[in-house]
Amino acid sequence: MNRHARGAFVLLATLVLTGGPAWGSEREDLEIVRQTTINLINALVKNGVLSQEAAQGLIKQAEDGARQKVAAKQAADEKIVRVPYVPETVKREIREQIKQEVVAQAKTERWGDVNAVPEWVERIKLDGDIRLRSQTEQFSKSNVIAPVVDAYYGLSSDAPTTENRDRLRVRARLGLAAKISDMVSGGLRLATGNTTDPVSTNQTLGNSANKYSFLVDQAYLKVEPLEPQQAQGPYKTFGLSFIGGKIPNPWFSTDLVWDPDINFEGVAANGTYRFNERGSVYLTAGAFPLQDIAPSTVNKAKNKWLYGAQAGLDLAAQNGSKARFGLALYDYKHVEGILETDPAVFYYAATAPQFRQKGNSIFLDGYSGVYKLASKFRELNLTAQLDLANFDPMHVLLTGDYVRNIGYDETEMLARTGILYDKKKNVGYQLQAAFGRPKVQNRGEWQAFAGYRYLERDAVLDAFTDSDFHLGGTDAKGYYLGGSYGIDHNTWLSMKWMSADSIDGPKFGIDVLHVDLNAKF
Repeated sequence: MNRHARGAFVLLATLVLTGGPAWGSEREDLEIVRQTTINLINALVKNGVLSQEAAQGLIKQAEDGARQKVAAKQAADEKIVRVPYVPETVKREIREQIKQEVVAQAKTERWGDVNAVPEWVERIKLDGDIRLRSQTEQFSKSNVIAPVVDAYYGLSSDAPTTENRDRLRVRARLGLAAKISDMVSGGLRLATGNTTDPVSTNQTLGNSANKYSFLVDQAYLKVEPLEPQQAQGPYKTFGLSFIGGKIPNPWFSTDLVWDPDINFEGVAANGTYRFNERGSVYLTAGAFPLQDIAPSTVNKAKNKWLYGAQAGLDLAAQNGSKARFGLALYDYKHVEGILETDPAVFYYAATAPQFRQKGNSIFLDGYSGVYKLASKFRELNLTAQLDLANFDPMHVLLTGDYVRNIGYDETEMLARTGILYDKKKNVGYQLQAAFGRPKVQNRGEWQAFAGYRYLERDAVLDAFTDSDFHLGGTDAKGYYLGGSYGIDHNTWLSMKWMSADSIDGPKFGIDVLHVDLNAKF
């Protein structure tokens, strides 16, 4: 056999071994062809046409090609999807399930909503309020003149004591609350006012059409590792939160002790325990730096702090009536003044208060020439409020507040200041009754109230008590009355008349009238 015939024969043998035509049973026919071809190759080897090595190479090449073809066929078979019969009812159930899932996702992601906003915007809430005020101040004609008042109240020599005054004022506040995560939130609020008065955000009109200051009034982070609605148990019993920064007032209180505009600097924690469906107890504690004083060789004053704790009880009746009680201790550290001992170096100049209104017992430091506080302040405060809903939607609201400065000690004050102060100047109380809506929000809603306040000279630190009654401070007694009326949604008029006199200091009587237009958003 020449080389051309041998090549043709080899090609024919390879084609047969790698899947040539088959007759009968495919597996049997292929096996017959395979054996026949191998016999032919062996015969060619025997006759000397092919060498043994060439024959084995041809057989191996044919077998490899066959294996590749079988593998390719198996892979193709695996790609074939065999779908069993699905009943029509099952098909409808599948379609409905997919539809519901897609609709739910579309609602969540607001598909096709031209007003859709990014997800982070949904976690931010803005609110604010604006108040326009007409304020009238009427001074008793029998008041002492300012230089005499100065020795008791720390007023400047040109402060008004007998001349009436009318003012227009505005207050504007804008707040932002952010839900950072399920556990963490934050707040930021800007307000009118100034950096020298912590108990007022009023801006008096009449500034030659100049611009107003807009200052940071609150800036805080709040962590709630356990909210009452997330707690375990039949009444979802436990709640816990922490807050820090420039924070809102964390205490259950009235304006007898804390002015409504004051915000605290520091940290506070609150825990609640609900013992049944209509009752719970709470505990609040906080630490607040009042004045940071840099120590030096010529400054022996210490940092001033306020530490506070309050325990309370909340109760609710089936008809919607509620009661709340709170017992608090506010402990001020290093606010009392210390006399200078060296006429050349004022080691204790920083013990003088950074800010005060009027009323607290003070003494004049002969060396430094500044007034300092005579008493220590450790205030025990009991507050109670009763909301009676028997005439719902009209409510009767009764509020009582009592405070005693248990840090007042005339013997200790004499040793530290060299001045003998009278006893029994460390108690204050306030009673108030209101009738109407608990909160005026809509047109036609109203509330009327009346109250009496008695606040002795050193019952509380005069810097942080109400700045409106008696134009701020302590050593004041008198009554107040007023009301609110809704003229539209979140818009209301209010009026408050306050008539107050000094308790045991020089004659100093002040009547104050507020007429306000309020709006919030």
